[in-house]
Amino acid sequence: MNFLAVAAGGFIGAILRYGISEWMGTIHGFPADVLIINLVGSFFLAWFYTWTSGKVHFPASIRLGVGTGIVGAFTTFSTFCINFWSLWTADLWLESVLYVALSILLGTALAFAGFALAEWQQKKGRTNA
Repeated sequence: MNFLAVAAGGFIGAILRYGISEWMGTIHGFPADVLIINLVGSFFLAWFYTWTSGKVHFPASIRLGVGTGIVGAFTTFSTFCINFWSLWTADLWLESVLYVALSILLGTALAFAGFALAEWQQKKGRTNA
């Protein structure tokens, strides 16, 4: 069952990533599409895993399907690396460093925001119960 959940989630995540990349694309050669996808994935995965490990319990297969499947296929470290290298080899050093810095700093900040939101939702749920 877990295998099917991850496979189905991976299909959904890959289609979402492809669609957003096609719709958004790059901005003057800057890989904004992958940056946004990875930032959204950082926030969502942190929120989802924190939220589902607290008061709201999901079956393991759903957590795997969403986390490993959808978000794992939606976000992509390999594309991040290729985009960095493409910028670097095109002598766009400032843009390549900016891309890495924004990805790491904003990704970490959004993951923290996802954790914080889920914890706040859990505390709010306990006080309303």
